[in-house]
Amino acid sequence: QVQLVESGGGLVQPGGSLRLSCAASGTIFSRSIMGWYRQPPGKQREVVAQIVSGGHTVYVDSVKGRFTISRDNSKNTMYLQMNSLKAEDTAVYYCNAKENSLDPTWNYWGQGTQVTVSS
Repeated sequence: QVQLVESGGGLVQPGGSLRLSCAASGTIFSRSIMGWYRQPPGKQREVVAQIVSGGHTVYVDSVKGRFTISRDNSKNTMYLQMNSLKAEDTAVYYCNAKENSLDPTWNYWGQGTQVTVSS
């Protein structure tokens, strides 16, 4: 059984920073595409950033230059460093792990962590 546990969310003022972490149990981490998604209030869940085992990353345009995704395969942990936060970054942030395959056989989600950007 794979578990993904997010931490690091909270309340921050506009322009501030937060660092999210996602700790994964099990043995799939190094074989997974890891990603951060978010769901703003009243909106659908959207991808924020993804990272493959070798380190290649992709970001949604709205966070490029402000957010940095990283992973430590030795610790089965993924991170999201969020800088210059804006009110529109307010959302529940979810960690995702899926098989690095054209037809993934696994796709796991964390429970989510709330990020609120407000003065």
